[in-house]
Amino acid sequence: MSDQQLIRGCQKGQKDCQYQLVKQYSPMLMTVCRRYVVDQATAKDVLQESFIRIFKYIHNYEPCGSFEAWMRKIAVRCSLDWLNKKHLKFETVFLDDFPKESNEPIIYGQFEIEEIISLIQELSPALRSVFNLNVIEGYNHIEIAEMLQISESTSRANLARARKILQHKLNHDNLKKSKSA
Repeated sequence: MSDQQLIRGCQKGQKDCQYQLVKQYSPMLMTVCRRYVVDQATAKDVLQESFIRIFKYIHNYEPCGSFEAWMRKIAVRCSLDWLNKKHLKFETVFLDDFPKESNEPIIYGQFEIEEIISLIQELSPALRSVFNLNVIEGYNHIEIAEMLQISESTSRANLARARKILQHKLNHDNLKKSKSA
């Protein structure tokens, strides 16, 4: 069944189309939810809320853009709503606290994707959210500030701090790997 058929069926409230949509897109949307919500059980709750919103607003979907992107945006919003309910705290950090130049370590190619995802999950919820929204989802700092109800400079500072922490962890883990090899 094509996406257009699924969309039309879901807009008509057809249960078989809703089931197929959930079955087809749950893995991708669960990955989105897990980037923001660390534990599996809560991520499942956020995923369920995402599908509730998808079915509630599917009649508003305009087929001019990607349906997958539209659903991803809903999953991101649901994840951020959950984080905000947990009183997500953003740190105000001044950019002067960070070096002006970014040294991209060569070691990124030496890590498995699962190791990098694990390191991202270790970030605080505030840092992880800004990092995911900017680096993974591609939102700019103005959009992030609006979504998270923070200032643009706080978004930039949190991204810089997340990158610095990840870089430190990657360098530290790489030293462990090279010593054990």
